[in-house]
Amino acid sequence: MKKWYQMTKDEALEQLQTNGEGLSAERAAEMLMQKGENVLQETKKKGTLRVFAEQFCDLLVVILIIAAVISMFSGNVESTLVILAVITMNAVLGTVQNKKAEKSLDSLKSLSAPNAKVIRDGQKAEISSRQVVPGDILLLEAGDLVTADGRILESYALQVNESSLTGESTSVEKRDTVFAEDQALGDRVNMVYSGSLVTGGRAVVLVTATGMETEIGKIASLMNVTKEKKTPLQISLDKFGSQLAMIIILICVLVFGLGIYRKMSVLESLMFAVALAVAAIPEALSSIVTIVQAMGTQKMAREHAIIKDLKAVESLGCVSVICSDKTGTLTQNKMTVQQIYINGETLNVDELDLQRQSHCYLLYDAILTNDSVIVDGQSIGDPTEVALIEMGRKAEVDETQLRSRMPRLEEIPFDSDRKLMSTKYLIHGVPTILTKGALDMILNKIDRIRIEDTIRTITDKEREAILDKNQEFSEQGLRVLAFGYKEVQESHCLTLNEENNLIFLGLVSMIDPPREESKAAVSDAKRAGIRPVMITGDHKITAMAIAGKIGIFGEGDLAVTAQELDMMSESELDEKIDKISVYARVSPENKIRIVEAWQKKGAVTAMTGDGVNDAPALKKADIGVAMGITGTEVSKDAASMILTDDNFATIIKAVANGRNVYRNIKNAVQFLLSGNMAGILSVLYTSLAALPMPFAPVHLLFINLLTDSLPAIAIGMENAEKDLLSDRPRNPKQGILTKDLMMALFLQGGLIAVCTMIAFHIGLGSGDQMVASTMAFATLTLARLFHGFNCRSCHSIFKVGILSNIYCLGAFAAGVLLLIIVLFVPVLRRLFSVVELSGYQLGVMMVLAFIPTVLIQILKLIREKY
Repeated sequence: MKKWYQMTKDEALEQLQTNGEGLSAERAAEMLMQKGENVLQETKKKGTLRVFAEQFCDLLVVILIIAAVISMFSGNVESTLVILAVITMNAVLGTVQNKKAEKSLDSLKSLSAPNAKVIRDGQKAEISSRQVVPGDILLLEAGDLVTADGRILESYALQVNESSLTGESTSVEKRDTVFAEDQALGDRVNMVYSGSLVTGGRAVVLVTATGMETEIGKIASLMNVTKEKKTPLQISLDKFGSQLAMIIILICVLVFGLGIYRKMSVLESLMFAVALAVAAIPEALSSIVTIVQAMGTQKMAREHAIIKDLKAVESLGCVSVICSDKTGTLTQNKMTVQQIYINGETLNVDELDLQRQSHCYLLYDAILTNDSVIVDGQSIGDPTEVALIEMGRKAEVDETQLRSRMPRLEEIPFDSDRKLMSTKYLIHGVPTILTKGALDMILNKIDRIRIEDTIRTITDKEREAILDKNQEFSEQGLRVLAFGYKEVQESHCLTLNEENNLIFLGLVSMIDPPREESKAAVSDAKRAGIRPVMITGDHKITAMAIAGKIGIFGEGDLAVTAQELDMMSESELDEKIDKISVYARVSPENKIRIVEAWQKKGAVTAMTGDGVNDAPALKKADIGVAMGITGTEVSKDAASMILTDDNFATIIKAVANGRNVYRNIKNAVQFLLSGNMAGILSVLYTSLAALPMPFAPVHLLFINLLTDSLPAIAIGMENAEKDLLSDRPRNPKQGILTKDLMMALFLQGGLIAVCTMIAFHIGLGSGDQMVASTMAFATLTLARLFHGFNCRSCHSIFKVGILSNIYCLGAFAAGVLLLIIVLFVPVLRRLFSVVELSGYQLGVMMVLAFIPTVLIQILKLIREKY
């Protein structure tokens, strides 16, 4: 079967059983039932119960459940209830966080779809775009958003911007024609596609596809089958969790066996094993990580970066490659005049002088041979023509006033074959033809040149100078338009033959310029050890010019086109990818291949973009970054992060925030695990030394969940250090438990354990095992609260500043208050299995709890000094 662009318009109408009168209401309703609404389908979301159940699919949680069961059989109902309450609370928190993330995503979507103008039952009607069906006759005009794919039936100089699909910011001229062969999407000039914007002219279009059957729908389908990757922290914590679970099981079995060997009862041996399991498992770790990430997202949102997926926060911290779309991301997505070649000299826009006649005629040509306007700051029309209007306004020429004084008499619209547009006006009372277009076409039609007020026959040397200037502009990636005119008799009608014997006026070069902040952002990225790469649908020379201006493309770098990329084998791409800074004329499949190639080399890759064509790669990348203002809904849905200010520099701020979040999470993990290490070593020591059990399971749960949670959250709110972007991205393969961190855990945990066991022995000396257990519990709790100040930074508290994080002070005060309540309120004493301590015992406990922090701070001061 022929494709739509290979059919004549009559064949297309017959295929869809319609005509120029449009569908009847009955036929439209029938098609709506058959094809469904004109919307993109969403992937099915997990139900709340499933999300809740998945929170229990963790080996550490299973161990805690087993510990709760053992506590129940031992008669310790309080511990059982506390453990089960903890597990349920964590599951509820995880479920709520998941649903909140989904809700924030839904709020980003548009609540109302655009309307569409159609012909139905022979009458023009405006309907919701959701109700458009194949067979509808769609009416398009300048400023309309194309709401469905369609075949052109009638075109009146229709210009369409398809940058959301192709990445190209320049408009495409559409017309009714027929193709015999297959054509690339960007070359199907007899078709319009959903998501495109009409920039000029008007057309009558036959709708051929809606919803998921459109080109946007195909890209959305490609996006939905692209698998999302786990973040490095997820992988690291998953690996740590499974390793910790296995270690806990082995040690618990060892402790249980040791108890049996020492002739302890099975139940007593099991309680030792349960205490060890509860001491080892960081129950609050998952919640703390989630909370710290959530606080990071709130800070980023205040800095114009909306994080849709919490886990993406820490991935930002180890991004090593940013694959950035050019149009609208690094550039302004707005054509702007750069330089003008007139009277044999090159000028900037602000050098145009209305006192010079040649300059006036160039402005007349640029503004009058032009159908675009700017209304209330809003540009309507082709981006290239809008750039010429803005050039005129900078020269203090208002297009509306000029056009009202000089009404257009005749015109020959632009077409892609002639590459010219001509109009006829009365200028100073003289009928004048103004022509603009491609230099290669105009140069063949000129025989004279205007230099200031003199008009003379153009020489070969002058032609050569014009070509040289054109080449110079082109090498800078500039798009060049040429301008000519001639005066004619009033009786002469404007025909194609009149587009000859023109007088050359000048050249105007323009470009979609880089954003002002792009160069500084690229520089910051390189300083942070991040490799920026440009991926664009634009031409290679233009892409190289822009990339060179902002610092992405430098000496020794390579630029390749999609065709050159397709010819590369995987091994060849792997060999060259480190040197390729610019990819031009790329397709969605090319973008995914580039992202995958970087990921194969171990790089954590971010992909930025705003168009529909960016969506699959946005989802494939470790971090997809969509533009909030110019971005399409499809790209926003695919991305992990949305920039509300469309500012490339915001990505670098987000990277800094991501690094700080990861550092804070690592410090919080160090705090939690070093405290847990103290508990493990204490239980192991008493087990090996044949001493009574120092803690009840409820003691350790109190420490792990209440007194530890608040300091860990406070550590997660530590401000970023100034040199955060001077370090290279961390290796994503490096787990969170590095050799240095493990040494710190054993050293710091060991110090706290020693002081705790000294307190335990002092308590045993009183002859009361409950006093010993209470002293051990209180010492371990207070020591871990003091330890929160040690884990704020690798620097000493004197360098960081004790008052620089007021949340840490608040968390310490809250933890101490909770401990006081447990120790002094009789009802809670029974619940938490503690007894009243004497003043001497309380004093000894406080001194012993403070000693580890003093020693750790002394060690940090020595390191800073030497």
